Amino acid sequence: TSTLLSQKPKSELVRTSLRLLTSSAYRLQSECKKTLPVEACPTTDIQLVTQQVIQCAYDIAKAAKQLVTITTKENNN
Repeated sequence: TSTLLSQKPKSELVRTSLRLLTSSAYRLQSECKKTLPVEACPTTDIQLVTQQVIQCAYDIAKAAKQLVTITTKENNN
């Protein structure tokens, strides 16, 4: 994957997967910060934050699977 990140990928599918991976990682970090005592406020809905964390983790796994599938296909050609 480091090769994918070090240069601009030619494949639109790879670029889309990398964008999803990156944006989901930032969202995950943001959602997790909401659970920290310093960031959390009395109105923080922990159930909602938990759902958001689960969704971010799912999106990260989805993007990673896409990248593995794409690179496996490219390496086999």
